Amino acid sequence: MSAGKELWAAIFGALKANASLVALVDGIHDKAPDQPWGPKNAYISRGPFYASSDDADCIYGQEITAQIDIWSRKPSRWSMDDLIAQVRRSLHEKEFPLDEMALATIGVRLWRVVDDPDPTTQHGVVQVVALIEEPT
Repeated sequence: MSAGKELWAAIFGALKANASLVALVDGIHDKAPDQPWGPKNAYISRGPFYASSDDADCIYGQEITAQIDIWSRKPSRWSMDDLIAQVRRSLHEKEFPLDEMALATIGVRLWRVVDDPDPTTQHGVVQVVALIEEPT
C-alpha cells in the first residue's frame, strides 16, 4: 500500500472519530460527491497530496503534504472557522497507527478560507504535513 493511501486512511478515521466534527457535516469523502449537499450544508473531501523524499541514515521516508477540503453553504463565515478548528483538533500532533508504514509526526501547517466562484459556497483548506517511515 502506498504511504499516501495509508496516511489518508488514518486521516479519514480520525476525522470520522471526532463526533463534534461529524455533527457539523453531511459527510467525509475520498472525493467530492456528485450530490454533496445535505441538511447540514457542509462536507469534507480529500484534496491533493504531494510528497518528497525524506530519507536519513538507512531509513526510507517521505514527507507528505495532504490537503483536506471543507465545503460549506452555511450563511456565516464563522461556521467555516468552526469546521477548520475541528479538523485541526482531529489531526494536529496526533499519533495514528499505520498498517505497513510508521507515522513519525503529523501536524497541521496551514489553514485558510478561500472564496469560491459560487458566491453561496465557502471553501476551507487545511494542509497537514506528515513524516512517514517506509519499511526497508
